[in-house]
Amino acid sequence: MQASNVFVSQPFEKMEEGIGPLYPVVDDILLLQRLLALGVRTVQLRVKDPSHPHLDAMIKDAVGYGELYNAQVFINDHWEKALAAGAYGIHLGQDDLKRADLDAIASAGIRLGVSTRTAEELQLALSLNPSYLAIGHIFPTPTKKMPTPPQGIEQLKSHLLTVGGKVPTVAIGGIDLSVASEVWQSGVDAIAVVRAVTQAEDLAATLHSFAEILKEEARHEPSTTF
Repeated sequence: MQASNVFVSQPFEKMEEGIGPLYPVVDDILLLQRLLALGVRTVQLRVKDPSHPHLDAMIKDAVGYGELYNAQVFINDHWEKALAAGAYGIHLGQDDLKRADLDAIASAGIRLGVSTRTAEELQLALSLNPSYLAIGHIFPTPTKKMPTPPQGIEQLKSHLLTVGGKVPTVAIGGIDLSVASEVWQSGVDAIAVVRAVTQAEDLAATLHSFAEILKEEARHEPSTTF
């Protein structure tokens, strides 16, 4: 399959249920299934190793769990395998955009999420009419080596003004319960979390705590976290 330049001839499918408010990103298929069973509506399978011996099976299982729980499951990076598996959505970083066949993804009705780290990357992503935009990293994070410094809340707000509500937005990077309220107050549509769920001692309680913070009415209340 030929990889495209970073252009697409049609917009990507929208997300019927929206994206938020909580968007866990995990590399464990059993954890992904637990999250969906506990009521999470959108989740991402991110397995960075392309030579992982169980990658094909994990992608197939993730797609199957999404269908079983009527949830929105995105596959990170491995667009060809996700395309073949009939994934609900695919998430790509900036480098992956240059290699992926975006028209094939759009033509298949698969949703596309795109990572952005700078104002320039944000503009490029907007030109693709993706299903959502991820903006990060907001705070320092040990889960991934990043080529740019943390953006912080004020830069996040600036990027949200640029997006102007054209597509749903996701804040990602170093977000846990201690900072979730501050990020939510920015007006972002969803908060992506990694360690907050992968290292949770009580997953159900953690999800409940996030749900209490990520209420729409909470945007208009003074934060008591800080």
